[in-house]
Amino acid sequence: MQTVTLGATGPAVSRLGLGAMGMSNGVYGNPDRRESIATVHAALEAGVTLIDTGDFYGMGHNELLLAEALRGRPRDSYVLSVKFGALRGPDNSWGGNDGRPEAVRNFLAYSLNRLGTDHIDIYRPARLDPAVPIEDTVGAIKEMIDAGFVRHVGLSEVDAATIRRAHAVHPITDLQIEYSLISRGVEAEILPTLRELGIGLTAYGVLARGLISGHWNAGRDTAPGDFRGMTPRFSGENLDHNLGLVEALRRVADAKGCSVAQLVIAWVAAQGDDIVPLVGARTRERLAEALPALDLTLSPDDLAEIEKAVPLGAARGDRYPSAMMQHLGTGN
Repeated sequence: MQTVTLGATGPAVSRLGLGAMGMSNGVYGNPDRRESIATVHAALEAGVTLIDTGDFYGMGHNELLLAEALRGRPRDSYVLSVKFGALRGPDNSWGGNDGRPEAVRNFLAYSLNRLGTDHIDIYRPARLDPAVPIEDTVGAIKEMIDAGFVRHVGLSEVDAATIRRAHAVHPITDLQIEYSLISRGVEAEILPTLRELGIGLTAYGVLARGLISGHWNAGRDTAPGDFRGMTPRFSGENLDHNLGLVEALRRVADAKGCSVAQLVIAWVAAQGDDIVPLVGARTRERLAEALPALDLTLSPDDLAEIEKAVPLGAARGDRYPSAMMQHLGTGN
């Protein structure tokens, strides 16, 4: 497994990270607990060290699941990235984001307990709390670093101006944000800002929640509770159009001798050594498909063919339901 340093001040991590969100209910339907744990084990055995979660994934379920999967492993053999701040209701509803300093300390205490660890490697607000200056939120995380409970500060889905303000309080290790062939809004302003400041990027949604994995089809029904059923890119004519882009990618992948998923993961990784793709594999089968993407070398001609298949801005539909778009660092 290749490794990189995450940003100028961050830890060394695997070139590919594992996103654990889909291993909890309320996102993509009902996952298999045993298979989820087996997938975490397979990732670790393959050399994946960066594991990303959120305290609100399954209302704490995801952290408890990871605690079970990681039990007995040396603490320095993996890097935990944890998002906090999203407020949930008992009916799975969303209640905004809380970035107050007292909330930071409270969320952290619960995460440490659920994960069964004495520190979080990278701690980040999941979204910006518009009622709390980012300086206050980052300042509270800095206090937790000084106290030994956190190692690094990360951000998630914020714009370039917010990144600069946060970085002035404490060095930011990385920004976690959606980045894929069909979600390239980071390229205009956010990515140049990260590179200017020496901040890494952990890219989630590299397969666009399975849409550009090569495994989705127009006749596939989403399971009850599957978030994708509410997402514009998976709906109606938007879906038909977007799957047409996937078929264009499939021709490139076939010529390259790889799967569509491997091609699009490799494309994200090829955008810079400061970018670490997060793969939300819920099964060992999907993980096994993703891992060889790191071995793909994309030539300038390959990249040109990929861009021809999926030009900038080619996808149709927003990446989140309209009510959630206002909370994102970049719209597309």
